[in-house]
Amino acid sequence: MSSNEFDSDPYLWLEDVTGDDALEWVRAHNEPTLADLTDSDRFRELESQALEVLDTDDRIPYVRRRGEFLYNFWRDATHPRGLWRRTTLESYLTDSPDWDVLIDVDALAATDDENWVWKSATMNWPDYDRALISMSRGGADAAVIREFDVASRSWVDDGFALPENKSSISWIDRDTVYVGTDFGPQPDGAGSLTTSGYPRIIKRWTRGTALDDAPTVFAGEVTDVAVSAVYDHTPGHERHFVGRATDFFNELAYELRNPETHGTETILIDIPTDAHFVVHHDAMFVRPRTDWEVDGVVRAAGTLLVFDYPAFLTGNRTHTVLFTPDAHTSLQSFTFTRSHLIMLTLHDVHTEVTVLTLGDWTPVEQPGLPDLATVSVLDTDPDHTDEVFWSATSFTEPPSLLHGESGGETTVIKHTPAFFDADVVVAEQFFAPSDDGTAIPYFVIRRTDVSAGPTLLYGYGGFENSLTPGYLALAGRSWIARGGIYVIANIRGGGEYGPSWHTQALKAGRHLVYEDFAGVAKDLVSRGLTTHEQLAAQGGSNGGLLMGVMLTRYPELFGALVCQVPLVDMRRYHLLLAGASWMAEYGDPDNPDEWAYISEYSPYQNLAKDRTYPPILVTTSTRDDRVHPGHARKLVARLEEYGHTVSYYENIEGGHGGAADNKQSAFKTALAYEFLWRTIGTAE
Repeated sequence: MSSNEFDSDPYLWLEDVTGDDALEWVRAHNEPTLADLTDSDRFRELESQALEVLDTDDRIPYVRRRGEFLYNFWRDATHPRGLWRRTTLESYLTDSPDWDVLIDVDALAATDDENWVWKSATMNWPDYDRALISMSRGGADAAVIREFDVASRSWVDDGFALPENKSSISWIDRDTVYVGTDFGPQPDGAGSLTTSGYPRIIKRWTRGTALDDAPTVFAGEVTDVAVSAVYDHTPGHERHFVGRATDFFNELAYELRNPETHGTETILIDIPTDAHFVVHHDAMFVRPRTDWEVDGVVRAAGTLLVFDYPAFLTGNRTHTVLFTPDAHTSLQSFTFTRSHLIMLTLHDVHTEVTVLTLGDWTPVEQPGLPDLATVSVLDTDPDHTDEVFWSATSFTEPPSLLHGESGGETTVIKHTPAFFDADVVVAEQFFAPSDDGTAIPYFVIRRTDVSAGPTLLYGYGGFENSLTPGYLALAGRSWIARGGIYVIANIRGGGEYGPSWHTQALKAGRHLVYEDFAGVAKDLVSRGLTTHEQLAAQGGSNGGLLMGVMLTRYPELFGALVCQVPLVDMRRYHLLLAGASWMAEYGDPDNPDEWAYISEYSPYQNLAKDRTYPPILVTTSTRDDRVHPGHARKLVARLEEYGHTVSYYENIEGGHGGAADNKQSAFKTALAYEFLWRTIGTAE
């Protein structure tokens, strides 16, 4: 399809998400897929085993501290929509915590006659007696927000409430919030949402007043991705911050002074717009995504620098370097306790933990953390203590929850049960050459008695998202334990080696993502681990785009593909739902220079009648309001038009994750693995 033909696309009608004709098409395509893939003992076993993993009461109930209580959201077989609940640390450390249920979402859905899916709870500081509860219908990004009184377990009459929208809301104090939503037409003649569908107006809303009367404190442009506002409540360091995300990776950040008066002042924080920054007390931490010349020195992308924030605002650029990346090591995240800065880094995709004393930045030992594990910080309480909740996992070790103090002893307090026999499973790391010679790391996880056979290659390759080792409960049961080989590719576009691992694959560099993934596929065959006929690949969202490119550009490398909630029509992606927000990643199809390279890989435009394609399963969700389901629908329609065979399943609800509850997740998982076993494994 040429660039001037896209308006005559015969399948545009499939972009009508809930149109009668489109949904009739969906049901007609679901029926044969379900009839073909779900009527077997193996499918039923796969589904049952997946649901057991997702519903087990023995998994870790992860918590977040809010004051004296630990809060958790929990789903199981009895409560598929979930419970929002809390307990004390003392009770949590026991084998059977005494949970105080605050909201039963299943009961609420029945009372309201709504298909509620839990999104989040945001509590006010410091009392934590009110919560802004966000729930969606069917799992969409757009959510309804209502205020909840924690003490009385009741919804607040005439409290803060917003109708279904992609809103943002955050507490200033118990009676005041920052809110961004669809306020309708604005005095400047434009709407209140960006072209990406997110708020561009921030208002300061006081309890008991009408939302329409709330004063605007900050506004972005319609062409921005979104605006944001947050209040830092740290005692002695109270500050208001606002920002304009001009694209997915760049933001103009400001401190907002006097937002409660008509003398509101915005002060630009003069850091690179692509930098990640945090102000903690009077220290400002900055991690630029591109090289930054500051105070006469060029600091490499991915470096972590700390400044005196008040001095920085007056022009002082004196700083201390806390982390410098190298060819093998990158900073993934950092967080604070009362006394320390915790940095998590990756060295060739393996986690390392560094703890520094705040202020003098001297390193301290962090005992008790396991070696050779992916470690993450789940929660800290920097206003009050050095308490840290840690998570540790690997491909073969189920997650464990550790608790202690930064710089002090750490103790394992919870375990996830094992769902496959790890004693007979091995995880190895290899490196494959890409077309430009870059070494691409990938992990191979297999049973020790399996040296070759059906192999599933997973990838993502976008938005600086790192794929790190983690327990493979579902893949372990559904694939590895049954004799399959599972592979995770750390291709460019991700963040495994810092910002440059991502930025070199942006826009015109996008081909590197696909060349890397194909390089890993070839390397698996050359090492004798599999054959092209027994090699499958799987990916979702941006990874679904990856699958689309593998289908159209490298079909000879694969025996099957699983393409989930994908981007496919890159000529129109920026016009559909949140697509405009991703133009910094992919480029602007309306710009002829950028369409020139996008058109080279856009799957929808590169499908052909005379190519031989591997079997493909395409899945999506009607309720996905991030990646439009029209992408998946049109891919299938065009493949069928050209005479190719394709399997399709669309969940009528479920949001971008494709599933709204554990039962739907288990079904979706079993569907994919049954398809894979039939195509590259063994027939039932």
